Amino acid sequence: MKRLLSILTVAVAVVLGFGSCETCPSDYPAKKVLYGNIVDVQARKVFPGELTIDEGRVVSVKGTSGVYDTYILPGFVDSHIHIESTLMVPENYARMAVANGVVAAVCDPHEIANVLGVPGIDFMIENGNNARFYFNFMAPSCVPSTTFETSGATLDAEQVAGLLARDEIMGLAEMMNVPGVVYDDAQVLTKLQAAINVGKPIDGHAPKTSGEQLQKYVAAGVSTDHECTSVDEAKEKLALGMKIIIREGSAACDFEALHTLIKEHPGQVLFCSDDMYPDDVETIGYINGLVRRAVAKGMPLWETLDAACVTPVKHYMLKNGLLGEGDSADFIVVNNLNEFKILSTYIQGYEVYNATKGVTDALRRATTTVDLATLNYFQAEELDVADIAVKCEGEHLKVITASEGSLITGKEVVKPKSDAAGNVVTDVDSGIAKLVVYNRYAAAAPQVAYIKGFGLRRGALASTIAHDSHNIIALGCDDKDIVTVINRLIAEKGGITVCDGEQIKCLPLPIAGLMTTLKAEEVAQNHLALKQMAKDMGCTINAPFMTMAFMALPVIPDLKLTDMGLFDGIAFGFTSLWE
Repeated sequence: MKRLLSILTVAVAVVLGFGSCETCPSDYPAKKVLYGNIVDVQARKVFPGELTIDEGRVVSVKGTSGVYDTYILPGFVDSHIHIESTLMVPENYARMAVANGVVAAVCDPHEIANVLGVPGIDFMIENGNNARFYFNFMAPSCVPSTTFETSGATLDAEQVAGLLARDEIMGLAEMMNVPGVVYDDAQVLTKLQAAINVGKPIDGHAPKTSGEQLQKYVAAGVSTDHECTSVDEAKEKLALGMKIIIREGSAACDFEALHTLIKEHPGQVLFCSDDMYPDDVETIGYINGLVRRAVAKGMPLWETLDAACVTPVKHYMLKNGLLGEGDSADFIVVNNLNEFKILSTYIQGYEVYNATKGVTDALRRATTTVDLATLNYFQAEELDVADIAVKCEGEHLKVITASEGSLITGKEVVKPKSDAAGNVVTDVDSGIAKLVVYNRYAAAAPQVAYIKGFGLRRGALASTIAHDSHNIIALGCDDKDIVTVINRLIAEKGGITVCDGEQIKCLPLPIAGLMTTLKAEEVAQNHLALKQMAKDMGCTINAPFMTMAFMALPVIPDLKLTDMGLFDGIAFGFTSLWE
């Protein structure tokens, strides 16, 4: 591991804020005047006007007597995202973002940090600086998220404090270790205090946390939460001063449950994707899609645009402009204030996206390269069928229950089916499949549990995206197919794989087992093919791979499976397969 880290360590001297980086060009586009209906979100008014931009800034905003059919407004912000979950490196994520009117993102790189530590974070920052986009990277707070799983790296309080001291790190990312806050874990409290000492915001992650525990959690300095799944849960957190980030991702979809908060709690709501695949962005939209849906549901325009544009800039102290004179010239042009079709996206005066031309050359502002072959950590050895056999040891088997659109699982107790050898077998008619999590960082036995809710009737799925430690996770009805997909991932050193007997498809993810250098359209095409194959095998979950990835995350209740065993997220400890 030490040798790996020495290979990965790169000298990165980056200061976010365009114009201050050595790789940024010193010249700006020629002075330009745009005409349209100016949407002044902070002043709550729309007026026909002219916008003059020069040297990357808004020089003036003036009213005119013209009649225009386009609208100019501040660019959108994704207030919480793991770029790794798009399966793309940052510079390619930026291409997708600007096409959807997003000019800035608050990014938690804890996925790659769980695999590679600080060198992984450095890679994300360095690669992000290839694009003219506001990447606002946070310091991961929980690497690993708990001590109940094996990760490839650990970030202790000293390392987190070191990250927070860096200018390009904007705050402390989601504090998932709620018990650590509540019960005064020294490492956790030191990380929180490090953020407070430098005046940087702290993001939260507190699903189902309430009462005195929530009060102590918020009092420790945590300012946001993106894990709410009900209005009542959100209102309790809002009453304590937290801001609520409404999440709409590939697997966790909370907009329908929470959108009324936009009207009821203006200025206290933000939007995020958290984890989202490119093909889902194409079909349902991104932050622009949430704005469109909110307005269609009767949410006030100004409060909706606050959530998408203004509140994140103020809360996180971001550098992208809000169309004020002297601001950085970061804005979008849309067709109207109902559809929000993106016609153009500007960042620092450069048109980085045009609906006719697509993503323009102006998005790219530097070229830095890293030996991608070194950006991984994979030690797992191939398995055979006997390695995942489970002896029947009782009459009552605990089964994880998963559901569409939620990361929270339940528990069901069933009478297990077994074969002639006394091994527990899957029960397709009852919807029960086998779940396997296998340590990819060191020699260890695979852990096995059973799961219900995916609808799979044959074959198997597997991925090296298994939040948050990113061991190998597989789910299937047939042990031979389960072993096949696991071994394929070991051969590829990461990816997403589906097996249906003799047919097998794989999207390799060579960068930390999380990302590819493919662009959004290529990733979308590959992912859709995998998803269709899973659907043909009976899978009823809309985002099977994203949902499966969270079946290994112990900080979200109730039952999960880590590489160490079955975990009870309510009791916060390991539990037996048997009741």
